[in-house]
Amino acid sequence: MNRRVVITGMGWVTPLGCDLEGTWKRLLNGDSAVGPTTIFDASAYPTTFSAEVRDFDLAAALGDRYDAHQTASRNAGFAIGAALQAWAHSGLDPATLDPEMVGVYLGAGEGPIDSDHFIGAACAGWNKDTRELDAMKWAERAYATMSASREFEQDPNSAACHLAYLFDAQGPNLNTLTACSASTQAIGEASCIIQRGDADVMISGGAHSMIHPLGVTGFNLLTALSTRNDSWQTASRPFDRTRDGFVLGEGSGILILEEHDRAVARGATIYGEICGYGSTADAFRVTDIHKEARGATAAMRAALDAAEMTPDQIDYISAHGTSTTENDKLETLAINKVFGEQAPKTPVSSVKSMFGHLVAAAGSVELITCLLAIRDGMIPPTINHEHTDPDCNLDYVPNQARKADVKACLSNSFGFGGQNDTLIVRKR
Repeated sequence: MNRRVVITGMGWVTPLGCDLEGTWKRLLNGDSAVGPTTIFDASAYPTTFSAEVRDFDLAAALGDRYDAHQTASRNAGFAIGAALQAWAHSGLDPATLDPEMVGVYLGAGEGPIDSDHFIGAACAGWNKDTRELDAMKWAERAYATMSASREFEQDPNSAACHLAYLFDAQGPNLNTLTACSASTQAIGEASCIIQRGDADVMISGGAHSMIHPLGVTGFNLLTALSTRNDSWQTASRPFDRTRDGFVLGEGSGILILEEHDRAVARGATIYGEICGYGSTADAFRVTDIHKEARGATAAMRAALDAAEMTPDQIDYISAHGTSTTENDKLETLAINKVFGEQAPKTPVSSVKSMFGHLVAAAGSVELITCLLAIRDGMIPPTINHEHTDPDCNLDYVPNQARKADVKACLSNSFGFGGQNDTLIVRKR
C-alpha cells in the first residue's frame, strides 16, 4: 500500500507572530524577529540577542478545553498553540474520525530544564572537600523542591503527549529529536505512516525553545551563534560573505497530514502534496558537515527520486540556510551537485534570516512557508544579504520577496550529528 499524502491544515507560533496570515505577510515584507534576549539576563554572554516568541498566550489559546497552561513547558505550549490553529484550519470533524487512525509525530526538543530547583539541590549535596555529590543530601533537597510534572515537561515527548490528549489521537504517537532536522524528519516519517495505511490523519511538525542559559552557552561554546551584538538586527545573514553564525529562535510549526482520497471526499482545501522525502546521515564528525556535502546531496537526490521528479521541476528551494560559514557553503555545494546547470536558475532562500533558527521546529515552519509560496505565488526573501560570497553562487532571492509561479518546492534541514532530511511538496 502506498497512499498519497496531502496537507490540509497549518498553524504556527513563531518569533514573527502567531497567526498564519499575519506572519506570512511579515515574512514577505522582510521583517526581522531578532531582538535583545529578555527571557533571561544574557548581558554577560557572547551573544546577547535572539528571536523570541513574544505575543503568545497559551491560556487564551486553550480557553476551557484543557488546563495544560498550568503545567506545559514553553515548547509544549508552542506546539499546543500551533496545533489548535492547524486543526481548525483543516476543518476536520472529530465525529467523522476513527481516533485509532489519528496519530502524532513531532520533532520536538527537550523542554527548558528546571534549573532553579536542580541547581539548588546540587548545591545542597555538593561536598567541596571531596568534590563529589552527596546523594543523600541531594535527595533531601530535591524531593522537597522538585516537581514531577516539571520533570515530565523536560522530556522531548511531552508535546506529543499533550497533542494526543487534546485531539484524542489514539494512533501512532512518536517524537524524534534529530537536532535541526527533527521536524522535517517527523513530517517525512508521518507521511510514511499514512502511505502504508497505519493512520489516515497525522498531526506533525515540531516545537523547540533553547533560549535559556544552557542552550545559549552550548551554542556559544560551539561557536555556532552570531556575536554581532552591535548590530543584532542584521545578525542573521544566510549566504552573505560576512555571516558569523546563526540567531537562536524558538517556536512551533504544526501541519495536518491526511490521506488524499479521504481529504478529497470531505471537500477539504488541499494546500499541497508530500511527494518526496529523503533522509541520510553524513556518518562523519558529530558537529561538522562532510566536506563534500555527501549527506545533503544524497538526501536531496533521494527526495527527488521518491517524487519521480527532476531538478527542473522544482520552482523553489527552502534552504536550511543557517548563516554559519560552513553550512551555507556546503548546502550551496550540495545544491550545485544535485541541480547541475539548473542550480543558478532555481530560487533559493532562507527564512531563518527573519525567524532565526528554531532548531527542532525549523523544518516544519519552513515547510509551511513553502506551502504558502505555492498558494500565493510568492517566494520569501533572504534578508540581510549584502555581500557576495564566491562560495555561495546561487539566486538567494536577496532582500525582496519575489512573485513566481511555484508548483513544487524542496525544503532542506540539516542537523548536528550529520542528519540530513529533505521534503518535496507540490501543488495538487
